[in-house]
Amino acid sequence: MFMLAAPLLLLLVSFPPSSGAQIPDKSKVKETPIATNGQPFPWDHMRLPKTVLPLHYDLTIHPNLTTLKFTGVVRIQLDVQEDTSMVVLHAKQMQISNVLLLAPEDVRPLQVLEYPHFHQLALVSDKVLTKGRNYEVHMEFAANLSDSFHGFYKSTYRTSSGEVRVLASTQFEATFARGAFPCFDEPAFKANYTIRIIREPRHIAISNMPKVKTVELPGDLLEDHFDTTVKMSTYLVAYIVSDFLSVSKTTQHGVKISVYAVPEKINQTAFALDAAVKLLDFYDDYFDIPYPLPKQDLAAIPDFQSGAMENWGLTTYREAGLLFDPEKSSASDKLSLTKVIAHELAHQWFGNLVTMEWWNDLWLNEGFAKFMEFISLDITYPELHVDEFFLGKCFEAMEVDCLSSTHPISTPVENPTQIQEMFDDVSYDKGACILNMLRDFLTPEAFEIGIIRYLKRYSYQNTVNSHLWESLTDICNSDDLDEGRMKQKEFCSKRNLHSGASIPLTYMTSASSTIQRFLLKTKTDILYLPEEVDWVKFNVDMSGYYMVHYEGEGWNSIIKLLQHNHTALSGNDRASLIQNVFQLVSIGKVRLDTALDLSLYLSRETEIMAVTQGFGELVPLYKLMEKRNMAALENQMKDYIVDLFRVLIDQQKWADSGSVSERMLRSYLLLFACVRNYTPCVTKATQLFNKWRDSDGKMSLPVDVTMAVFVIGARTPEGWDYLFEKYRHSLQMSVKSRMKTAMAVSPLQYKLKWMMEQSLNGEVMKTQDLPDVVVAVSKNPHGYKLGWDFLRANWHTLIKKFDLGSHSIAYMVTGVTNQYSTREMLDEIRSFFSSLTEETGSEMRCIQQAYETIEDNIRWMDTNFPLLQAWLDKRNHRVAHVDL
Repeated sequence: MFMLAAPLLLLLVSFPPSSGAQIPDKSKVKETPIATNGQPFPWDHMRLPKTVLPLHYDLTIHPNLTTLKFTGVVRIQLDVQEDTSMVVLHAKQMQISNVLLLAPEDVRPLQVLEYPHFHQLALVSDKVLTKGRNYEVHMEFAANLSDSFHGFYKSTYRTSSGEVRVLASTQFEATFARGAFPCFDEPAFKANYTIRIIREPRHIAISNMPKVKTVELPGDLLEDHFDTTVKMSTYLVAYIVSDFLSVSKTTQHGVKISVYAVPEKINQTAFALDAAVKLLDFYDDYFDIPYPLPKQDLAAIPDFQSGAMENWGLTTYREAGLLFDPEKSSASDKLSLTKVIAHELAHQWFGNLVTMEWWNDLWLNEGFAKFMEFISLDITYPELHVDEFFLGKCFEAMEVDCLSSTHPISTPVENPTQIQEMFDDVSYDKGACILNMLRDFLTPEAFEIGIIRYLKRYSYQNTVNSHLWESLTDICNSDDLDEGRMKQKEFCSKRNLHSGASIPLTYMTSASSTIQRFLLKTKTDILYLPEEVDWVKFNVDMSGYYMVHYEGEGWNSIIKLLQHNHTALSGNDRASLIQNVFQLVSIGKVRLDTALDLSLYLSRETEIMAVTQGFGELVPLYKLMEKRNMAALENQMKDYIVDLFRVLIDQQKWADSGSVSERMLRSYLLLFACVRNYTPCVTKATQLFNKWRDSDGKMSLPVDVTMAVFVIGARTPEGWDYLFEKYRHSLQMSVKSRMKTAMAVSPLQYKLKWMMEQSLNGEVMKTQDLPDVVVAVSKNPHGYKLGWDFLRANWHTLIKKFDLGSHSIAYMVTGVTNQYSTREMLDEIRSFFSSLTEETGSEMRCIQQAYETIEDNIRWMDTNFPLLQAWLDKRNHRVAHVDL
């Protein structure tokens, strides 16, 4: 008999019913807000009133790519819900003029009041707008193209001849449509849009819908008219004016797919085009809802802050997220590119067709899109073995979720900074892992029925958390479980979802590899096993979002199993045990030497998820020491990790062969070995770099080994300069990305500093890549102080460029600070962040996470430093004894 007592450590969220329409108390302004002209502003909430709704926008935009300004006209058809004398909507940093109300009886000017603090305009009428009557407002506006990465912004690229070309593109999620045209900029205010764009003949314009016609205007200008959109939220509106070229194909369902890129990179679009065709057809069938637009464009934007954006009918991407060169791109590039396309195309249903009511439920968009990446690619690209990588997402989510500064997947948010902060690992990765747990619990067939019902029921509408749970938990009462979809309804009686914190446990034992299920409905319970067993493994394949602590002899029996017969458990099970045991060390549930004893089995591990998780738990231990002047112990730890994986490293071929996961593992291992100065690796990489440089870069390096080769090359000033020259002139985004990473891990401090400065400047290194550069420098033992000093010195520029609360800012704050473990550094970091105001970011969650992580690191070192020293000494003594 095996008894399961309280120590099942469950990091599971509870799901309070959410109301997307609620207005948090804090959003009420204490005093009467005052408009810019000194008059009282007639609305005192950050959220817009529901008295007037938009039905249709007629929008004309004219960007001037020489002066970098744009003008426009918008006419909004209104639905008046209750009698009112004002229309409150959003506009940010633009000049508004000629504001008219088109009423059934006349056309009259409206008084315009501006309240910039909430980005709001109040259009005040001297006559009441009557409920149920038809009105339109007409406005003209002008603004500068943004020099950030959001709103209607300027992007540039350099041709191979050195000419700089300008384009204009949009990024409106979450609250940036208001910077491009006056609008009701909240996701629940869905409307139709008819867009026209004025441009020069040397450019093209694309938008959400196909172009209907082009009209010639005076002054050698053209006006493109686009078809009217379906009903959608403001954040999904998109338009681009550029000199892009495109390639096109048509899906089996008759949708025209086009990929747009700068002219010199159009030959890198074939893979993305095929992937988009395949994936859109898959979703069309899987969701049983036809994609509602006649076309889907995918555009590679030279300057782009996030990975990609799901604008309906015109998805936008970083160039590295869409362009693929079969000769130069890696297996990892292929995996990430197909995942990002799968993510954005899943959004065409989850997010675009059915949209969260308010940003507190962002996970309904992002958790689903992240989850569908894996569901879709498992079927459309089985050779990628995407299921081998899903677990990594749950580990990343748990890392953030272990902090007390984390948040439930559904969390009240109010202002733009808080909204931006929702775009994090919890909304994306934890959301996906919770959905995976539900799918495993309900069965894939029942889960699919539930989400199709959710999509069909709420098409073109907005939802809150509870709508999804209802759709998934009401399956048992539905007629959808017909003979065609489900042979039986047996799972309904067995697996009813109970209200409250019910946790679907799974387990297997030494006596049976059959997966057993048990619904834990109370805080503690006892499981009776039919026979005595040597071991029990809970949370099979880690399909549940929780960690497991095996008390008493539990961990020892697991360690014994891994040492003698590790393949009795799946690769995912082994990876989850590694992650669980080290996380439990962090919270004091397990001793460090137990976790290190478990890690010894890794010398026989070959599967990517378990190997990379082993690195993921062991490498941070010496990274803490690198910043504490503890060279002796640091080197002992580094030697232990190299020894652990030496056999696997030695087995790697310096060539491109094998499955996607085998190729990714090769890149990972050879890079690690070279960084750690493992002699066979350094020798081989040095030879290859010298040959490659002697051929002036014409020699074809195996793609899988280029990172290792470039990292060794970038260690000398001459090698670094040569890499930088190649970086400047390369048109292959994946090659540029590897060169950039290699240059950032160089020991040459003056180069690291120069690289961060150049990335901020944006001329020769793109500013979009600055967060990656700063974090890479901060992880570099020769650069960590440079990274912190740079972040501090350029803080105000960075928050203007990347925006408060954005993932980019959070990534830099946590990435620069999360390997410190001393009181002195905590005080220095706290001193800087506490000097900020709310306007400059003092309230951001990532700052609290930084403090908490450093405090955890300090605690970890205080508790575990002696244990680590003793364990490594004992092991070294044992190894030395064996060698004798």
